[in-house]
Amino acid sequence: MAEIVLSVSRLTKKFGDIVAVDGIDFDLPRGVTAALLGGNGAGKTTTLSMLLGLLLPSDGAITIFGENMLTHRHRVLPRLNFSSPYVDLPHRLTVRQNLSVYGRLYRIPGLRERIATLASDLQIGDFLDRPFGKLSAGQKTRVALAKALLNEPELLLLDEPTASLDPDTGDWVRSYLETYRARTDATILLASHNMSEVERLCADVMMMKKGRIVDRGSPTALIARYGRATLEQVFLDIARGADFAPREAAQ
Repeated sequence: MAEIVLSVSRLTKKFGDIVAVDGIDFDLPRGVTAALLGGNGAGKTTTLSMLLGLLLPSDGAITIFGENMLTHRHRVLPRLNFSSPYVDLPHRLTVRQNLSVYGRLYRIPGLRERIATLASDLQIGDFLDRPFGKLSAGQKTRVALAKALLNEPELLLLDEPTASLDPDTGDWVRSYLETYRARTDATILLASHNMSEVERLCADVMMMKKGRIVDRGSPTALIARYGRATLEQVFLDIARGADFAPREAAQ
């Protein structure tokens, strides 16, 4: 059986009387790309924040690489990373300086060479010495991804990985992620509103609504279960509370 990289049990987060994440459970094995989908307020970002240790759960457990994330986070963090276009890096520092800071935090050997490799791979070399605050939204997205790949993470968490990218660059980044997963056998968990992206990248899709995982399966299985032509139509059925049941019980 494949190694379980990430295991979540009864994970819950409350903000006062508001239940943002409501007792979810899931396991992810090594080498799988999975998606956490749902409308705004479904609990995706809160879940990712708890997986990263940025928020403390109200209840439940998170195990990453066999370690309890709440008690042994320091053992886990060097092996994972995160990217989001909605999390800014310091604006006054250049791209190179930002990447250098994070590289030192991860104690990456041969950091200069690693930055050069990522600059070439992600086509950010032309603005490595430009202040981060002077970049376009698409350029910032690519830099955020470069930051997330500095330590070649075994678990990569992505929030809208191709937001603000033009279609050509977005397609190129998806190909890069596919190649990265195949080369490193990394586990990738992403949140995205781009359903065609999810269909292409993900073998496992978890649909969230009101803090709960309400259905799960491969894109093909979910499309068949709901009798739809695309994953976007399935997403809309779940988000809008369609009054018919799926053809089969959730796996």
